[in-house]
Amino acid sequence: MTSPEFPSSTDPAVTDAAVTVVVDDPVLSDRVRRVVAAAGRDVVVRTTIPDRAGWLGATTVVLSESAAADAVRRRHPRRPGVVLVSDGAPTVTAWQSAATLGTPHVLDLPAREADLMTLIAAAPGNDAHGAVVTVIGGCGGAGASVFATALALTSARSALTVLLDADPCGGGLDLAAGVDDRPGLRWPDLVVGGRVDARALHDALPGRDRLAVLSTARGRASAIDPDSVTAVLAAARRAGELAVCDVPRSAGPEHRAAVEASDLVTVVVPATVRGSWAARAVVADLRSRTTDIGLVVRGPAPGGLRADDVERTAGAPVLATMRPERRLAAALEHGGLVLRPRSPLAAAAAAVLAVLEGPS
Repeated sequence: MTSPEFPSSTDPAVTDAAVTVVVDDPVLSDRVRRVVAAAGRDVVVRTTIPDRAGWLGATTVVLSESAAADAVRRRHPRRPGVVLVSDGAPTVTAWQSAATLGTPHVLDLPAREADLMTLIAAAPGNDAHGAVVTVIGGCGGAGASVFATALALTSARSALTVLLDADPCGGGLDLAAGVDDRPGLRWPDLVVGGRVDARALHDALPGRDRLAVLSTARGRASAIDPDSVTAVLAAARRAGELAVCDVPRSAGPEHRAAVEASDLVTVVVPATVRGSWAARAVVADLRSRTTDIGLVVRGPAPGGLRADDVERTAGAPVLATMRPERRLAAALEHGGLVLRPRSPLAAAAAAVLAVLEGPS
């Protein structure tokens, strides 16, 4: 049991707000935790290296030599805020791992505890807790990109929001959001491998009001770096923002990065038998990476299929249903999506946002 002397957690979900410690030696781990507590930071003690989202999202990551070697084997990207600690003089292997991970900080404890405290205290704090929701189509033509845009527009009425387009061959969500004529970076221009400042990102992207859109380019496939996807989503979470990520059904690296970083994956399904069975395959594939999956069922239902029928077939709970949206196609062709207050899209988006804001 963790001593109450140290504010700590073993829950990887809180790594964005704390110092992550992966040190297998209990004596050395205890020393690190004391330093973190003295620096006034929370600590997440882990027995294994965090996934890519946790790796990039934590303010500081403190590793033992073996943990650093594991991070190298997993090919985790270089990032600031990594510290290697050792009990006594560091080995050559420790320095090699540090070089691969991009950190000059290799500290022998207890001799250099003061240096460790300085590094931890200097790291940017984070008291905000945002959320990430990924939207995916249960079948081709389900309307996932439109719903992702509606979700982001609804969120942006009251909070800073990032809409992230992770479909390399998509037409560009800047069109759907109505910001295609505004200056800013698109995916071909943005490649990051470490922590991202959310405010700087908002300023660099095209947007409107509280919404920023990271879109693919039109006319060619966009190279989307999965590490950059993870870093952008982690930045939004740290800043207390909502990140909405639109991903293709094919489980490419950018798809996996978004799903693994998400608090909720929303699968958009048309109310048809074929669409429900296609969504079942999508849900089954998602289950290997997350359990937080819900459905948005889109009408019309030409065969009279009900939401609970879709739920049973697809194998995930229905979060919202929506009737067909009048004049939607015309609006998307002329200036992007504009949500009417009582539109079916707006109501379904509000229902999904309520799930995110409610109890886990």
